[in-house]
Amino acid sequence: MLHTLFSNSVLSLYYSFLKYFLLEESTLSKLLKILFGSFVVALGVIILQHSDLLTGGTAGLSLGLMYIFNMPFSLFFFIINIPFYIFSFITMGWRFTVSTILAVSFLSLMTSIDIFLPHFVIPSLLGATLGGVVIGLGVSYLFITGASLGGAHILALFLQKKFNFNPGKVSFSFDFSVILISLFTVGIINGMYSILSIVILSSILSYFKGNFATASPNKTMKESKTYSPTAKVSFVANS
Repeated sequence: MLHTLFSNSVLSLYYSFLKYFLLEESTLSKLLKILFGSFVVALGVIILQHSDLLTGGTAGLSLGLMYIFNMPFSLFFFIINIPFYIFSFITMGWRFTVSTILAVSFLSLMTSIDIFLPHFVIPSLLGATLGGVVIGLGVSYLFITGASLGGAHILALFLQKKFNFNPGKVSFSFDFSVILISLFTVGIINGMYSILSIVILSSILSYFKGNFATASPNKTMKESKTYSPTAKVSFVANS
């Protein structure tokens, strides 16, 4: 009896390990998707940096602080997002929160390579247009994957999930506020180009909003407890 109980416990732990780290193709594939989405957004952020433009959300605040203090974007971006991780954990579940932390970490790491790139300047109009498109596509891809870049993006997905709000409009409201607050760091003209960038970004988010709703990535902790490997273990033990 004791031997059987011990065997079942060991098998249960072993299957849980396989389930979450080896057997689930989605674990590796999702990690690669988050990595790819973060890379796309990082490319857009670098475009904005070399255009001396802002974007919205915590990324926009981080860019503004970077211009003021001349310190790495990645440092500010990671620190500012910490309070939003707590909100995400409470409202969206631990899976979504972990995915978001990974995305923010990847983006922080990838944007830090900009210091190794040669100095170049991108015209403001081109930077605003291209940066808005690239970031919009990258953020949309992360949303569909079940991750975000923290900040207002978490709130936008939460409001869509809870009240069916348009995530593009929610994102634009916060992004616009951030740019107004940070306007003095880039000036009026570049501030206007920055607003153009977030209009493009928000339009792309609105276009893909149906995919965010159907992706259903946000299992809460309560929902995740419904999985139990005992049935599988019982099958293995009896086979």
